[in-house]
Amino acid sequence: MDNDVKLGKFISLILRHKPETIDLKLDENGWADTKELIEKINKSGREIDFTTLERIVNENNKKRYSFNEDKSKIRAVQGHSIEVNLGLKEVTPPAVLYHGTAFKNVESIKKEGIKKMNRQNVHLSADLETAKNVATRHSSKYVILEIDTEAMLKENYKFYLSENKVWLTDFVPSKFIKF
Repeated sequence: MDNDVKLGKFISLILRHKPETIDLKLDENGWADTKELIEKINKSGREIDFTTLERIVNENNKKRYSFNEDKSKIRAVQGHSIEVNLGLKEVTPPAVLYHGTAFKNVESIKKEGIKKMNRQNVHLSADLETAKNVATRHSSKYVILEIDTEAMLKENYKFYLSENKVWLTDFVPSKFIKF
């Protein structure tokens, strides 16, 4: 299964950040042709077939990818650094969401808020455990920030919920963050 993890990371790179790595074209909604993805991954020197791809999609603990109904297309459900329209609908979030980050980022977040950086959106979590998992991926010295989404809604900030239950927004000003 170690190979599945490596392939999953490579698929993530392709579908979220650099489809040109294997000369793949995504449509405006981030969808890739499943057969073409498999062919081009194999041409890149890695081995994958539909069964393996389906297993990676189904078993990914973060549910990063989804197929369309007939599985002829595949896409990443969030986390893109390339411009795609995921067709997400605006949703009212819980009163509080969380953002896990490395401790070294706290001072800049206090000054500038939480920015989307090289991604399309800021990623927030509905629970502390998920926020901690995100934070510890980047550093053993981390902090979980509490976001007052109720106050943000009053100032017309918009929130979206990805297929894999990641809360998304464009920006979180520091005045809405409990440090």
